[in-house]
Amino acid sequence: MRLLMLGGTEFVGRAVVEAALGRGWDVTVFHRGRHEAPPGARSLHGDRTAPGGLSALADDPGEWDVVVDTWSAAPSAVRDTARLLRGRAGRYVYVSSCSVYAWAPPAGYGEDAPLVEGASADAEQTDYARDKRGGELAAVASFGADRSLLVRAGLILGPYENVGRLPWWLARMSRGGQVLAPGPRDLPLQYIDVRDLSEWILGAVERELTGPYNLMSPQGHATMGTFLEACARVTGGAAELRWTEPGVILEAGIEPWTELPVWVPPGSDLHDALHSADVSRAVGAGLVCRPVEETVADTWDWLRGIGGVAPQRPDRTRKGLDPEMEAKVLAAGTGA
Repeated sequence: MRLLMLGGTEFVGRAVVEAALGRGWDVTVFHRGRHEAPPGARSLHGDRTAPGGLSALADDPGEWDVVVDTWSAAPSAVRDTARLLRGRAGRYVYVSSCSVYAWAPPAGYGEDAPLVEGASADAEQTDYARDKRGGELAAVASFGADRSLLVRAGLILGPYENVGRLPWWLARMSRGGQVLAPGPRDLPLQYIDVRDLSEWILGAVERELTGPYNLMSPQGHATMGTFLEACARVTGGAAELRWTEPGVILEAGIEPWTELPVWVPPGSDLHDALHSADVSRAVGAGLVCRPVEETVADTWDWLRGIGGVAPQRPDRTRKGLDPEMEAKVLAAGTGA
């Protein structure tokens, strides 16, 4: 198989490239050149946001079985790339997001849930949800419903993460001491290991799947307990988890998801949207999710291998809780 990866040097794109190379695929990576592509991939350089930024791709004589695109800014960039490639590639995989569903999606929502309004394939950058939906529209407009695959990912974790969620928890646990653990301990989580996401995408390409798929683990594949206990264990066991009631955390003004990454309070619209999607379609199409302990351990190994400081995307907010706030809330009371 011949893969054209748009991006391919960081997080999701890099994982897809490595998985494809591992399958013996022929891989071309189109990227800005800020980071090296994985060994074994051929590079083309260009900036999709710049005038003439697609010229290296336009001038290249290559043809591909599949294009994989993770773009999350202006949908017009997806539109322009998809138009350029529709006669040179067999199908287009757009890595979208479960954020494309109209707020607030009900618990158990499937791929047929209502979508955000106001999105356009021709739009410049607006907000994340509409930009991702616009990217979907752009892919389908050029490749048609029969040659496009829309991967609506949820929370993505694993090695190469440059968003700051799991790396923050690992860094916090490695400092040791009492750690604010947002409860309840048995709160079900949904996420996808970036490598499981990548393998599913490649398998879906081989099977010629089309249409939208919610792509994350089944609800309850992990809990806040199994997730944080794995983080504490792999970092040496010096951290003491102090399980804390959601009400205590919210009353302190701590922002779920951002200041306490991954966590959102049970019973909230956020929890329904982020941790309770119906993923039966993806599971039926071959999705297999590795244990949370493996995701955590491998991410810790990667993090230590690069000196303990994870890369950070400049277009994403920094995650994590201020130590003074953590100490204040711990002193206020626990008991999740």
